[in-house]
Amino acid sequence: MEDVAERAGVSTMTVSRVLNNPEKVRPDTRARVLDAVRELGYRPNSVARSLVTGRSGVLGVVSFDTTLYGPASTLHAIEQAARSEDYFITIVSLSVLSRRSIGDAVDRFRSQSVDGIVIVASHESAAEGLRHLPPDLPAVVVGAGDDLPVPGATVDQFAGAVRATRHLLSLGHETVWHVSGPQDWIDAGRRVAGWRSVLESEGREVPEPLLGDWSARSGFEHGRRLARDPEVTAIFVANDHMATGVLRALREAGREVPRDVSVVGFDDVPEAAYLWPPLSTVRQNFAEVGRLAFQLLLDRIDGGTGAPHRMIEPELVVRESTAVRPPA
Repeated sequence: MEDVAERAGVSTMTVSRVLNNPEKVRPDTRARVLDAVRELGYRPNSVARSLVTGRSGVLGVVSFDTTLYGPASTLHAIEQAARSEDYFITIVSLSVLSRRSIGDAVDRFRSQSVDGIVIVASHESAAEGLRHLPPDLPAVVVGAGDDLPVPGATVDQFAGAVRATRHLLSLGHETVWHVSGPQDWIDAGRRVAGWRSVLESEGREVPEPLLGDWSARSGFEHGRRLARDPEVTAIFVANDHMATGVLRALREAGREVPRDVSVVGFDDVPEAAYLWPPLSTVRQNFAEVGRLAFQLLLDRIDGGTGAPHRMIEPELVVRESTAVRPPA
């Protein structure tokens, strides 16, 4: 920093202001300092900065199965939000979310002196670990319920399922079949609950949900079973990958979508608009989830003591895979 100050003809304090609060420095002075920074290849020393600020500038993220679209998109959104505020993230990806595995990940992060942690809690088994986080480590959770002593942000999965189911009923279908996600996934359980609540409130038949595993293969297998039942005219599928399998199974069985069967997915993956027919689905705003989770964590790092839970509303995206049910 002294070399930069000498090259630019300013004090080291001015260099510090340019690097940390550039809006408080006159434009011509700021330009001279930045020119010197580029010429000398200066990079702030993160260790020295942490000694001054008492912060490492690093956040820990505990995640699970990041190959799936939802968790991967959430992780990307958190990373983007952190980068916008000059934070780095370090990730621990767990094969099992439990009290012990989360505790081990937290211990690893504490040894790295992270400023706080974000836990992407996709499984019911994560709840016990979240209730035993050390109170002196700032933490937020993404994807868990609002009954935990940890602030968090999540998309309202229940509301998304309600909108998908009501949309199908509004098209004249007598009831809606459901291909669900795995039982131990929090999102899957909420989508089942939202779907069931609409059918029960409308006095409709509630078919037994078919248990999938988020893959197109499982959607295809359940789709073949549903295609054999002429009473099936509307299907709500718990994610778009399984919906892709359902669409293929219906096509192979000669059940045309949406003339014979209407299908709604969940997530709005980039490919959804390019399937045939283009898939109606529920869009999740992962960018907003990441932004809110990061802001909640910064508040905790700064000493905030509240435990708000921010819920983001999903959006129903109607495309050509749903249509009014024709007369029998």
